[in-house]
Amino acid sequence: MELRALSYFLMIAREGTISGAANVLHLSQPTLSRQMQELEHELGCTLFERGKRRIELTEEGMRLRSRAEEIVDLVDRTERDFRTSPNTLAGEVRIGGGETPAMSLITDIIAELQSAYPLMTFSLYSGNAVDVSERLETGRIDFGLFLGPTDLGRFESLPLPAQNAWGVLMRQDDPLAARERIAPEDLIGKPIILSQQAGNEMSRWFKRDLEDLDVVATYNLLYNAALLARRGVGYVLGLEGIAATSPTSELAFRPLDPPLDADVSIGWKRYQSFSPAASVFLQSIRERWG
Repeated sequence: MELRALSYFLMIAREGTISGAANVLHLSQPTLSRQMQELEHELGCTLFERGKRRIELTEEGMRLRSRAEEIVDLVDRTERDFRTSPNTLAGEVRIGGGETPAMSLITDIIAELQSAYPLMTFSLYSGNAVDVSERLETGRIDFGLFLGPTDLGRFESLPLPAQNAWGVLMRQDDPLAARERIAPEDLIGKPIILSQQAGNEMSRWFKRDLEDLDVVATYNLLYNAALLARRGVGYVLGLEGIAATSPTSELAFRPLDPPLDADVSIGWKRYQSFSPAASVFLQSIRERWG
């Protein structure tokens, strides 16, 4: 399988037509069609549903698109890293993580490095622990920020000097907002919105199975859950300091009673061969918290 063929395939998937992709790639339409036929023959499956106006990906095509994006991205990034002059520190560092105020610890390092090495660039990806772990495993990010009890046995990791408090996000005019803290019994029988990755922690805090609670929605990032809370759909169990709770936001945050905190760690793939830029970033992390 040639990298060029994967690049052509991705362009067709993006443009939605053979003719559109051929124009962007400066190829003839028959040449591009023949390349895709050869790719389908090589893989032994049909990648496209060819309609009158647009081309749609088959299930196999969607699987290949995800894998091809990873492959092309890694090749492009490797080429950029090796084009860098040995006398100039440059390159991209990719960092993934959940929504947490602890990200400010990472952005402090980013600011210092970017000031010292202006040709270094940084890419931040937001996602839950599952997303971040998968991206670390496939090399699409260099470092991942993890919240709470996460199995980091596959990675090297360092704990960060930060803890995030769990609490309840709700409308400011809600009766529970008059309380200083929220206990499990305060939420029994009320509509609850839970983080998809904190089910076990919440079950232990409530001291009951989640099936016994009125869970009306789940979320993986807090922003959209905060919109539901603002509309009064339910009480969001989330981390402090992420959603805006100023007087103009219509939302209030109250910590849990008993308290529940989430530790924060940064991890990276074991035996990873880092680019010069990522190596300097890792060195900065170890000097500060190692």
